[in-house]
Amino acid sequence: MPKAVQEIYTQVISNLPPTERLQLATLILNGLVKQEATVIDDSDTWTEQDQLDLTAFSMQYATTAFPEEEEIPE
Repeated sequence: MPKAVQEIYTQVISNLPPTERLQLATLILNGLVKQEATVIDDSDTWTEQDQLDLTAFSMQYATTAFPEEEEIPE
């Protein structure tokens, strides 16, 4: 988190009552929704990094689901 953002939170936002903090959060989130959603990648294509992440997760899951001491039936 950039230092300026942390300072704003510490000096201003953290001192607000909970209801005002929720109102501020609502304003921020509503503002983000209204912006163009160019940050979100909604394409149906898998990048090479997506495939690597899936493979790594699958291998990690497989090692916990099927420990080496168990024999796999042929």
